[in-house]
Amino acid sequence: MTALLNTYRSLTDTLDRADWVLPTLARLLFAAILLMYFWISGLTKLGDGLLGIFSPSTGAYVQIFPRMMEAVGYDTDQFTVLHKLFVLAGTWAEFILPALIVLGLFTRLAALGMIGFVVLQSLTDLYGHGGWGDPKVLGAWFDRFPDGVIMDQRALWIFALLVIVIKGAGPLSFDRALRPRA
Repeated sequence: MTALLNTYRSLTDTLDRADWVLPTLARLLFAAILLMYFWISGLTKLGDGLLGIFSPSTGAYVQIFPRMMEAVGYDTDQFTVLHKLFVLAGTWAEFILPALIVLGLFTRLAALGMIGFVVLQSLTDLYGHGGWGDPKVLGAWFDRFPDGVIMDQRALWIFALLVIVIKGAGPLSFDRALRPRA
């Protein structure tokens, strides 16, 4: 029994020293699962042409301000400059923040920004798009169904992002390359 416990302790001590594993896997899983999700979502918000990055599509306003768009008859001209800036910031964030996480550049700050983005996205889905009344959207913890969009999926997204905020980008990152050597 002592030999088994010593083997177990040896293995767990090795894992304790492998502090590069969690942030590296968190970034890899973010790239594999969420990178294209956010980029495709960002593409739906771009206006026409090369300068579409400065002129959000009508769909961008519908996604971010659904109730307001309905109230103004889907006329984006009735929105203020502040609304347009908010839509632009959200659109750009869907490209920039995931790219920074995957590259491992300013990773902790980018992951913190993504957590804020996911929280705002979830609140918009619940209140703006009426998901509050749909149990499949909200979901519930400690039930037998792991497919609720907010309570299940997005909680796991935020957990992976929190790993990056706490542990950093890991050894395969621009953050590590830019760090002064001791």
